[in-house]
Amino acid sequence: MNALVLGPDGPALRDIPQPSGEGEAQIRLRLGGICATDLELCKGYMGFQGVLGHEFVGVVEAAPAPEWVGQRVVGEINCPCGTCDTCRAGRPTHCPTRTVLGISGRDGAFSERFTLPVGNLHRVPEEVPDEVAVFVEPLAAALRILEQVQVQPTDLVVVFGAGRLGQLCARVLALTKARVHAVDRNRDRLALLPPEVIRGRPEERADLTVDCTGSPEGLSLAASLTRPRGTVVLKTTAHDIAPVPTAPWVIEELTVVGSRCGPFEPALRLLASGAVDPRPLISACRPLGEGVDALEMAANPAHLKVLLEP
Repeated sequence: MNALVLGPDGPALRDIPQPSGEGEAQIRLRLGGICATDLELCKGYMGFQGVLGHEFVGVVEAAPAPEWVGQRVVGEINCPCGTCDTCRAGRPTHCPTRTVLGISGRDGAFSERFTLPVGNLHRVPEEVPDEVAVFVEPLAAALRILEQVQVQPTDLVVVFGAGRLGQLCARVLALTKARVHAVDRNRDRLALLPPEVIRGRPEERADLTVDCTGSPEGLSLAASLTRPRGTVVLKTTAHDIAPVPTAPWVIEELTVVGSRCGPFEPALRLLASGAVDPRPLISACRPLGEGVDALEMAANPAHLKVLLEP
C-alpha cells in the first residue's frame, strides 16, 4: 500500500506492507492534514523515521471491539503504556515509553491504512464533514491552553503567528470574550481571522501571550510584550531554535507554559456546533501519491493547511 515515509534521505512515497498492529484498530485513511511538526520532522526533529502524519480522519476496518468497525474516527496521537508511575498519576501523554503517531516510535497516518489503540479513538459526528474533522487534533492542541491558563473576559491576549496552529489558537481564545490580538507579518493570513480577533499588536502589554511562530524572534517578542507576572504559552516545536535571553523573564516574573496535546471531545463539539470553522485555512487537497510535493507546498508560507487524500 502507498505511504509517505520519512527516511534518511528525506520523505518519499513507498509501497509498504499492510499494518499489523496486534490488538489495535486498523483504520483506512479518508483525509490527513500536514502540520508544522511534519515539516520539522523532515528537518531532523525527534530523529524520526517512518510513516509521517498524525492529523487524520478515517474509517475503522477492523478492531478488537466490533462496535468500532465501520465508524468514522479521529484519534489521539499519544500511545502510553498505561502502567508506569506517570500513567497511573494521570499524565499518560507524558508516559516515558509512549509512542506517538507519526512522530516517535510509531508509523503515522499518511498511508492507506494504519493502526491505533481503540482507546485513542473518537467517533466523528455525522454533521462534521471530513474536511472539518481532520482539524480535531490541532484544534484540541489549541484548547489545551484553556486547560492550563485561566483566561478572563477582561484579559488582553496576543497570539504571535497566524499560521496553521495560530489561527486555531486565536479562534479558541476569542471564545472566552477576552480581547484577542493576532500578530503576523503575512497580511493574507491575518485576513483569514474571524472579525472578533483584532489584527496587529496592541499598544499595552498583554496578560497572556501565545507564541505560535516557532522562532526565537517570535518568542522574544511575545515575552517582551507580556506584562509583569503575565503568562507566555509556547505552542510550537522546532528542530533548530537559537538561544533566547531569559533574564528579562526572571525580572518580569513571567510564567512560561509549555503546551502540547489537548482534549478531543471539546474540539469535536466546537466543530459540530460551528463555533469554530477551520475550512478557510485549507489551501489545497492533494493525492497521497503526491505527498512529497504536498510537503513542499505546506512549507511555503503562502499556504496554510494542505490536506492529503488516498
